[in-house]
Amino acid sequence: MLGHGQIWAAIDALAAKNGLSASGLARRSGLDPTTFNRSKRIAADGRPRWPSTESIAKALDATATNLDSFMGLLTDGAAAPRRHVPLIGLAQAGEGGYFDDAGFPVGQGWDEIELPGADRENVYALEIAGDSMSPVYRDGDVVLVSPGAAVRRGDRVIVRTTGGEVLAKELARSTAKQVELRSINPAHPDRTLPTSEVAWIARIVWASQ
Repeated sequence: MLGHGQIWAAIDALAAKNGLSASGLARRSGLDPTTFNRSKRIAADGRPRWPSTESIAKALDATATNLDSFMGLLTDGAAAPRRHVPLIGLAQAGEGGYFDDAGFPVGQGWDEIELPGADRENVYALEIAGDSMSPVYRDGDVVLVSPGAAVRRGDRVIVRTTGGEVLAKELARSTAKQVELRSINPAHPDRTLPTSEVAWIARIVWASQ
């Protein structure tokens, strides 16, 4: 007999397999973003709350997962090496208190996501919202960012300005005086920033697709 925790663990594994948070999976499925949140798994009176068959079906359809594969997650979803990585929304990343001067995550307010690869160190995840990174990254996708990785021309990067703006761009050119950034979304303009206005640049090393 399938248990309450087992079902929810399989949903978490399905989200992680597709590089999504629980809320990202819900959005990808056309559901309320809180549908699969941990706070929704136990009712106010303490009784376990189960996901509906409709929400599971929509999640399977959205991730192109068949029922047999989902049943496999019920038994061995946790078998692959995984690691908890700090997670924050792209828009929220522009607020103060979440990064140190080198672009490493600090402070409170970070969520977590479980991602494949137990060997990922000194990385954090950004959950994409809106079309600022389309068509390469879609709403609900997760990108893994490494503040300590070397950055080269042509890399897709996250840039934070001294004014608190967070940009997702492609590094076109970097000199002692300025940083030239190419827009990932052609509807958004390219940017050239004086180096004095760049707080840090971090490379995107992985993305859910």
